[in-house]
Amino acid sequence: MRLATLSLADLSVRETSASLAAEIEDACRELRDRYRGQTSGDVPEVAAARQLYKALGIDPTRRRPSNESLLRRALKAEPLYQINTLVDSVNLCSLMEQLPYGLYDLAHVVPPVTLRLGADGEGYEGIRKGLVNVAARPVLVDGVGPFGNPTSDSLRTSITLATREALVVIYAPRALSRAALTRIVARTIARVLPHNGGRLVEQQLVPDSE
Repeated sequence: MRLATLSLADLSVRETSASLAAEIEDACRELRDRYRGQTSGDVPEVAAARQLYKALGIDPTRRRPSNESLLRRALKAEPLYQINTLVDSVNLCSLMEQLPYGLYDLAHVVPPVTLRLGADGEGYEGIRKGLVNVAARPVLVDGVGPFGNPTSDSLRTSITLATREALVVIYAPRALSRAALTRIVARTIARVLPHNGGRLVEQQLVPDSE
């Protein structure tokens, strides 16, 4: 698995944004036009996230990657979930790049942050999902404990209107080149910051991890 991380600061998260809503609507319309009459399974870009899930021991036919779930809604002309401008803009990135993204409020993350396999019995309270079991699966862990993986983010580190600093994590399969991931990072920055203010503090491509 390859990871790219973005640390953002001085954010101004809002409930809604007319310009962001219009950008999301345009993106969904573009995807429907491009893949008219097709399902998400017919879209070539979906294969990358499915490959990632299989490598993590997750059956993507039983638990769809979040990016594919967004794509399914777009192709069915169903509105995407609206949470706030930061979550919505990152969901737009996940939809367009067809990769799982993680999004975490850095005020509730206690350094250092590491990526490792979850131990037996480890888990965390997910966002509207109850307990998320991470045993034997790659998971982000801070000084408090596990808080995120490619399938679910934790309630503890979730984004609110009070969020001022955030960590964005892009989860990608090893088959995706570093150059391609670097381009995805650039497009992510260009989509997120205009709707949330703030600035990029740091970006990293994390060495490959099991």
